Amino acid sequence: MPTDLLPALTTAYPVSDVDVAAYRSNGHVRLAQVATQEEVAAYRVPVAAAVERLSTETRPLAERDSYGMAFLQVMNLWRHDEDVARFVMASRFADVAAHLLGVPRVRLYHDQALFKEPGGGYTPWHQDAMYWPLDGSRCLTMWMPLVDITPAHGGLAFASGSHVDGPLSDIGISDASEEHFDRLLTERGLVVDEPVAMRAGDASFHSGWTVHKALGNSSDRMREVMTVIWFADGLTVLEPANSAQANDLTSWLPGLAPGDVAASDANPALPR
Repeated sequence: MPTDLLPALTTAYPVSDVDVAAYRSNGHVRLAQVATQEEVAAYRVPVAAAVERLSTETRPLAERDSYGMAFLQVMNLWRHDEDVARFVMASRFADVAAHLLGVPRVRLYHDQALFKEPGGGYTPWHQDAMYWPLDGSRCLTMWMPLVDITPAHGGLAFASGSHVDGPLSDIGISDASEEHFDRLLTERGLVVDEPVAMRAGDASFHSGWTVHKALGNSSDRMREVMTVIWFADGLTVLEPANSAQANDLTSWLPGLAPGDVAASDANPALPR
């Protein structure tokens, strides 16, 4: 579909005070129909095509580790496809992000398509901001299914309230991170918000420090999810605390150094 015929995604989504309070208290919130069924159906086509074109994973599931079994992951599709860019940079989504963070404006960090194949494994417990050389409390991720899903397709679970203490581990997504956070959540008595059925266009938003995981895909259909990550405009780049953050600094904040304002050409400020 020509880009100018795709839905504009410029009308505002009504974020309520209750939604904002839930996000800030729990570190996550689920919102219904942030995009309509018709809007998602239109954008599913270019996103899925870009994933097929750009994915480099060719190994059978049986030959992959836990991270590799978790999903087909393609990042920064917006830099490769103008139709996907229209979705990623939509003012509606950026406005929701700014509301939840309580800031005037957000910048794009990067996007990720996370397609979990039938038979794909679980995504272990982790904190996204472990990978980011930014203040994770000022960053958030939108996780939007492009198709209707049930928990069995690989739904997302959150450890409510786990965001308040910042970094809780420097272990990357792995069986080791699963074991670490299983133990930590038990010790702290944190409640797990279990996966729910979601329609295409529903979305969850979670803080950079919110501990979360996804179930394996025990269905016979691909779990097609698109994510977008934003951060509050005006953040400064932090000194990388680990090799993953050093890699992210090079990849997603190109040309910047610790202490710089996080505002590279790869991180446009988005309209609301």
